[in-house]
Amino acid sequence: MNKEEAKKRIEKLRETINHYRYLYHVQDVSDISDEALDSLKKELFDLEEIYPDLITPDSPTQRIGGKPLPKFEKYIHVKRMTSFNDAFSEEDIKNWLNRNLKLLNSEEKKEISFYLEPKLDGLAVELIYKNGLLVLGATRGDGFVGENVTQNLKTIESIPLRLRSQEEVEKLLGRKINYEEIIVRGEVILTKEEFERINEERRNNNEEVYANPRNLAAGSIRQLDSKIASERKLDANFYSLVSDLGQKNHNEEHEILDLLGFKTNNKYTKLCQNLDEVFDYYQLMNKKRESLPYEIDGVVIVINKNRIFEKLGIVGKAPRAAIAYKFPQREATTILLDVEYQTGRTGVVTPVGILKPVVVEGVTISRATLHNEDEIKRLDLKIGDTIIIARAGDVIPKVIRVLGEMRSGKEKEIIFPKTCGACGSLLVKKDALWFCLDKNCFTRINKEIEHFASKGAFNIVGLGPSIVKSLLDNKLIANPADLFTLKKGDLVELPLFKEKASDNLIEAIYKSRKISLSRFIYSLSIKNVGSETALVLAEKFRSLESLIKASREELDEISDIGEVVSDSIFSYFNDKNNLELINKIISNGVEIIYEERDDKLKGVRFVLTGTLLGISRDRAKEEIIKLGGDVSSSISSNTNYLIAGENPGSKYDKAKKLGVKIINEEEFYELIQLPQKN
Repeated sequence: MNKEEAKKRIEKLRETINHYRYLYHVQDVSDISDEALDSLKKELFDLEEIYPDLITPDSPTQRIGGKPLPKFEKYIHVKRMTSFNDAFSEEDIKNWLNRNLKLLNSEEKKEISFYLEPKLDGLAVELIYKNGLLVLGATRGDGFVGENVTQNLKTIESIPLRLRSQEEVEKLLGRKINYEEIIVRGEVILTKEEFERINEERRNNNEEVYANPRNLAAGSIRQLDSKIASERKLDANFYSLVSDLGQKNHNEEHEILDLLGFKTNNKYTKLCQNLDEVFDYYQLMNKKRESLPYEIDGVVIVINKNRIFEKLGIVGKAPRAAIAYKFPQREATTILLDVEYQTGRTGVVTPVGILKPVVVEGVTISRATLHNEDEIKRLDLKIGDTIIIARAGDVIPKVIRVLGEMRSGKEKEIIFPKTCGACGSLLVKKDALWFCLDKNCFTRINKEIEHFASKGAFNIVGLGPSIVKSLLDNKLIANPADLFTLKKGDLVELPLFKEKASDNLIEAIYKSRKISLSRFIYSLSIKNVGSETALVLAEKFRSLESLIKASREELDEISDIGEVVSDSIFSYFNDKNNLELINKIISNGVEIIYEERDDKLKGVRFVLTGTLLGISRDRAKEEIIKLGGDVSSSISSNTNYLIAGENPGSKYDKAKKLGVKIINEEEFYELIQLPQKN
């Protein structure tokens, strides 16, 4: 066989292998035996060995990548990858919808419908195709920056290395689409069958088994050696089309993904017109979940109109217009051995059950929250009881029932303490909770400082619980503000510190002095205020002074926080001691960085084309996003600016046709006020 004949044979082999790959891995249709398909792959491999210059990036032989990587490169997402807030009851869903309706006009409210799909329990990924060819795959990371794991994602047979041809898709859609760059998102998963196969192998080899499919799938994708990922026979399912291919509704995204050649969950999705239909679908999927080939932990509810979805925006880490409705928690029985009482950073004393260790969904549980004294009475809970525990929302273990019929008569009453176990102060009951009101309580201060130094707050690297305790024990600090007065000489005599450790901690404290407003708010241990609420407050008030002066009415008007949270915020900033602490933190050298948000770029959509000479595309996207703008991969009537570099492509012509404003590189620098090209 000469080279020309080999080339034709290779093309035919690739086409045939990809056809059967699609049938088997995407459509779940087995038209050919595994042995026959392997034989075709072997022939292709042998021909490519003889003619290596005929190997193409989308060849089936390229699914197993090259040498192990030394590390993963970072990748900045064109558009932020979000996650979902969770709901656990019909009441939660009704409240979610009501919050959204407050933000819509009467016409928009009439257009509300919901698209529902199974919530896959896997690893979220983003794929980028250029002219139909897979060029990059990345993890979600923190939503803004992920890791480039292209080599590993290529090993997944259900992920197309090349999309269905543009002509074929346009014919099926009945319209022209932009194929220059297509970005999609989905989930890498492991089937139950494959998970069990891997664990069975490990049992036979006397190795520790994996806890659950999700962790194994995520761990496989983050292997530096793609051969390990390949051996685990991962699967992938896609549900989001980032690029503008003319879709107006979320259900159209699923339909287009299917036409492009991606594996979707379309046979399990449903378009619902009202909440009654939503709840019916939820119950149906809850019954079906055990029969599905992979794990799902709930259903995702998306407001179907993309225009409304975009208008509702993002709060914290999640879009307002979508929510994960989780299935009832998984349960197990165990024995309550004892109860401990923990004083938290806000003074709340929480009873914690010490349990006989039990495994729930692959996780060993030995402690569970008992919430408060009223909950203990409601459950009629006693030490020694046989109980049912559950991981609420598949995360937090709690006691949901006492099996009274299992009692032997030796069980003991649980008597809630009247004093704080840490400082001895009398506890005070407010509503259902007992509080230690002593702000000098050692445990309260300890927890406050740990929280203050945590990653989501000041992120003081190396300041862990044992060091905080040592600093307090030796009276080097009495509150979070004192951290910024520490000197190297204060630390070197402490048992945990040597000269290097002292230098490192002082340096870490110094570096933490500049902090964003949202992280500063989060650091203050305001009751009921987590990182997402802190972001909402920072966005709303823009300065610490404005937040401190906020009235109850202003706080109540914020749609993303409720009455209980606004009470906590108002009370905190009207407490003289809290204001003194804030002033002390600031006077000790902390600088709150107010991130500039240029209103003229907020909601402004950019598209880039051609080669930029003075700045990388990634840097250009970073600058736009930093100033509140949006970067899209394709031109549409919603595009505000096309940034045209050298040798612009078809986007330039389309922008002119649509009347989109076209600016050059210098005009872009002027618009974003970038002082120099770099």
